[in-house]
Amino acid sequence: MAEKLNAVKGMNDILPPESARWEWLEATVRDLMGRYAYRNVRTPILEHTALFVRGIGEVTDIVEKEMYSFHDRSDKYGDNDHLTLRPENTAGLVRAVIEHNMLYDGGKRLWYIGPMFRREKPQRGRFRQFHQIGAEALGFAGPDVDAELILLANALWKRIGLTDVRLELNSLGQPAERAQHRAQLIAHFEKHADKLDDDGKRRLHSNPLRILDTKNPAMKEVVESAPKLIDFLGAESLAHFDGLKAILDANGVAYTINPRLVRGLDYYNLSVFEFVTDRLGSQGTVCAGGRYDDLIVQIGGKPAPAVGWAMGVERVLDLMKEQGTHIPLPVPDVYAVVPDAAAMPVVLRTLQQLREAGVRVQMHAATVDGLGSFKSQFKRADNSGATYALIFGADELARGEVTLKALRDGSGAQTSRTLAEVATWATTLQSPAPNI
Repeated sequence: MAEKLNAVKGMNDILPPESARWEWLEATVRDLMGRYAYRNVRTPILEHTALFVRGIGEVTDIVEKEMYSFHDRSDKYGDNDHLTLRPENTAGLVRAVIEHNMLYDGGKRLWYIGPMFRREKPQRGRFRQFHQIGAEALGFAGPDVDAELILLANALWKRIGLTDVRLELNSLGQPAERAQHRAQLIAHFEKHADKLDDDGKRRLHSNPLRILDTKNPAMKEVVESAPKLIDFLGAESLAHFDGLKAILDANGVAYTINPRLVRGLDYYNLSVFEFVTDRLGSQGTVCAGGRYDDLIVQIGGKPAPAVGWAMGVERVLDLMKEQGTHIPLPVPDVYAVVPDAAAMPVVLRTLQQLREAGVRVQMHAATVDGLGSFKSQFKRADNSGATYALIFGADELARGEVTLKALRDGSGAQTSRTLAEVATWATTLQSPAPNI
C-alpha cells in the first residue's frame, strides 16, 4: 500500500461542517462590502519577491525570516524569476492598481479575500497558510476615509456578534516627523542598551520603531520611558488625527490611544489602528491597518494617498467560537427517500424541478452496498436536518404522486403531492434564506 501523505504542517484543510462557518462569514463580509461600495479584487498568490522587499521593508521580520521565496525554473535563455508566496496582500493590491492604472478616473474602494503564507512556527491563531479579508481605499487623503474603514470593521463585528473587541489608535505622522522621533528613540535606547534583548539590539539602528512593539516583559520599563512619536507630530498630522477621532466620537465608536502602536510594516504613516481582544492569548490582534500614502510611490506608481486594513479569518472564527456565537449551518429543505433504484429517472427529474424552484434538496444515493433499507434512509433523512422527507415509493409513483413527510414539527404528518404539478407545491417546501 502506498505511503499515506498528510498536509504540510501549518497548512490546514477546512472541512464540513467547519467550512460552512467560513462561507457564512464570507457571505456576511461580501454583503457588508457592497453596502459600503467596496469592490472585490483578486490578485495572484505568487508575486515577484522584490514587491515585498520594497513594499514591506527589508528589515521587517516578514521579509527577513518568514517569506516563502524561491527561484522559478529557468527559461530557455537561462533567466528565472525570484518569486514569493504572498505574506500579505496590500502590496499586491497596490501593484495591481498601478499596473492597470486604476486611479486614472479617481479614487477606488477595494476589498479582497484569500490565503497568505508565512513560514513561522504554527500555533493557535497563527498558521503557515492563513486567510485574510482586507479593505483598501486608494486616492483619498482625508481622515473621513480612515474613519469609514474603521466604521466598516466595527459594523462587521456587530453583524457577526463579536463583543470582546476593542479599538486602539495611534498616529505615525509623516516621514520627517518620524525621522526626528527616530533620532531621539535611538539615543534613548543606546543609553539603555544593556536592557535590550537580541532583537532590540539588532533593530536599534535599522528599525528602532519596532522595538516599541516588543512583547518582552523585561523591556517594558525602557519602552514605556521612550520618547513618544505623538509629541513630534506637526499641525497637519495632528489635524488629521483629530479629524479621525471626531468622526469616531460622533458615531459612538469607543477607542483608546496607544502611543506604542506602530504596526509591523514599513509603509504606514499617519493613522494606524488595531482591533484587539484578550480572548486569544498572545495572538490578540483581530484586525489591523492604517494609512500608507508612500507605498504607491515605493512600488513605482504616481503619488497617491491610501489607507486600509486586514483581518485574520481564522482568528475571527476562533473568537466567535470562544464567545459561543451561533452560526446557522446549511441544511436541506428536503431529503429524497428512494426505496428502488428503478425510480431514479423520475426522482432526478422531480428533484431538479424542486432545485430550480429554489428548494435545497439532498438525494439518498447508493453506496457500494446499494441504497440501503427504508429504515436506514429515514435515519439519514433525520440526521441531515431536512425539514421534510420526500418518499418515492412504488405505490405513490404508480399513482403519479410522492409522499411528503414532516420531520421537524413533531407531527410526522404525511401528505401526497402530484408529480405533474411540482412547480405549484415546490415553494411550500422552501425555508427562509439564513440571515447574513
